[in-house]
Amino acid sequence: MEQRISIVTLGVAELGRARTFYERLGWRGQEIEQTVFFQTGGIAVVLWARDKVAADAGVQDPGGDGFGGICLAHNVRDRAEVDAIMAVAAGAGATATKAAQETFYGGYAGFFADPDGHVWEVAHNPGFTLAEDGSLILPDFSRPAD
Repeated sequence: MEQRISIVTLGVAELGRARTFYERLGWRGQEIEQTVFFQTGGIAVVLWARDKVAADAGVQDPGGDGFGGICLAHNVRDRAEVDAIMAVAAGAGATATKAAQETFYGGYAGFFADPDGHVWEVAHNPGFTLAEDGSLILPDFSRPAD
């Protein structure tokens, strides 16, 4: 298996509500067959009904708030962008789960939950490089820091 993720599918309670939320963040999606697709750099984020995601995967949906031990992250180029995105998310209907603050790794990050409880981190990590297209380039962790 190649080391790659192509699509992240978020199971949602109400497709229209979820799509509106992400569009208020500034995202633009396409809907086909009650599924919304967002191109997000080199991968896609898909919104689909929770029950349909569970049935498709052959699992039982325990319901709940959407937190399943997964946190989606949106890395940005500076601290001010973290604050700006957290404000946009709040205006779109997100619930702040942790206000933006200094992190243990020398960065700055905040967390919010979308209307279905999917948790997002908005982070500036000075140790990570963002390419011009926004893609993340991890450092070589085997090399000592400068």
